[in-house]
Amino acid sequence: MARRALVDGFELDDDPARIDVDAVHRFISDESYWGVGRPRELVERAIRNSARVMGLYRGTEQVGFARAVSDRTIIAYLADVYVLAEFRGRGLGLELVREMIDGGPFEGLTWVLHTASQQKLYEKVGFKSQFVYPLMERRRRKVDGEAPYRSP
Repeated sequence: MARRALVDGFELDDDPARIDVDAVHRFISDESYWGVGRPRELVERAIRNSARVMGLYRGTEQVGFARAVSDRTIIAYLADVYVLAEFRGRGLGLELVREMIDGGPFEGLTWVLHTASQQKLYEKVGFKSQFVYPLMERRRRKVDGEAPYRSP
């Protein structure tokens, strides 16, 4: 497990037991552009099944989050990255992403992400927009027993 203190009492921690699932769900479901309406149960499963999760905290309050999906050998996908609006502009998002991709067990892997914002932040840690190959995607579909949810 990695814990790292940041300026002004902020802290990064990859302990999955510390993640405030309600806080993550609230942001993703209510405030993000990529997961509006995502059911709490899906957020909880995504956190539980991720290869690594990283929380950004100020004291006991979770103010940011990121997670990685990976085969743990070749590739990792960076997902659900956010910092609450009132804490943006302090470099915390950059530190959150940097710790996720360079500070842990997947630092030597190829990292990918989909994003409609913050490209300049991701460029600072080596991400590049590449259109060598077309992006193809099969959207998530509801499976038996799940509550209705239409991903954006």
